Amino acid sequence: MTLTNQSKSSNGEPILTVNNLKTQFHTQDGTVHAVNGVSFNLHPGELLGVVGESGSGKSVTMMSLLKLIPMPPGEITSGSAVHYGADLLQMSQDEIRDIRGSEIGFIFQDPMTSLNPVLTIGYQITEPLRTHKGMSRRQANERAIELLRLVGIPMAETRLNDFPHQFSGGMRQRVMIAIALACSPPVLIADEPTTALDVTIQAQIIEIVRQLQDKIGMAVIWITHDLGVLAGLADRVMVMYGGFVVERASVKKLYGSPKHPYTLGLLGSLPRLDQSGEDLVNIKGQPPYLTSEPKSCPFAPRCQYAYERCFNENPALELIDTEHEVACWWDIEKGEPRYE
Repeated sequence: MTLTNQSKSSNGEPILTVNNLKTQFHTQDGTVHAVNGVSFNLHPGELLGVVGESGSGKSVTMMSLLKLIPMPPGEITSGSAVHYGADLLQMSQDEIRDIRGSEIGFIFQDPMTSLNPVLTIGYQITEPLRTHKGMSRRQANERAIELLRLVGIPMAETRLNDFPHQFSGGMRQRVMIAIALACSPPVLIADEPTTALDVTIQAQIIEIVRQLQDKIGMAVIWITHDLGVLAGLADRVMVMYGGFVVERASVKKLYGSPKHPYTLGLLGSLPRLDQSGEDLVNIKGQPPYLTSEPKSCPFAPRCQYAYERCFNENPALELIDTEHEVACWWDIEKGEPRYE
């Protein structure tokens, strides 16, 4: 039975709890404050969408959880990420390596660079099965064929000895999904898995993930810059900007009544059939350069509603309604400051 959006978002204890995660990169130009105190929960069976433009901290946040960022120059300076009672950020490299794939799967953005070009597809799918599940070569091969069929690879039994360059872009992404799902992890992180694909293949990949989520019951974090993709996919959406979470809500509330000016701009930039002839919203200005720790609202220089307080204080993420949080000093609906 497919869970409803409401039941997913409140389904028991969180399977992953992230609190005050901060990640920095030490470069020749200074320290880049890429992730600045991100906190969130993920519940079993839930699909959490994470949206924001390039440089907002989406991918770095999720890669930090599994210690996939290069260290140095990267450094996780604070925070916790509790999964089944254990803090991922306190684990050694050997311990976190056991978590990757077996407990938390990761689909990377570019399958051509993520897949090893000199190893067969079969080897790359069976490696986690033999490492984490202790399967024999024969058992792992049978499971690999099953997985390739599951993600829609035709003639799966004949493709195990093929190399990544022998697959199209869409097929390589399906292989990446098969690898991520090999050990049936309870959590799957998908980092913009449809960005480089044409619209038809995008729809197929999204449908595969949706079906697998319903079948396996796993929790999914879907990272994207496209709010349109999440409309019919996510249960909740977390909007990031400048390394901060600026808004988080159920998908219905976020799309129906956005509270942050940045979210409003993102939604306004989407073409809509019911608004033909109207100009799309253009968010003026550039994303913040995060070589200094933000002391004010990171969106203030680009915000049409910004006033003096926005340039002096950075608002915290506050609960303003059931399943709706926002970090903004200005109340868009009332046209006045939210807090005095």
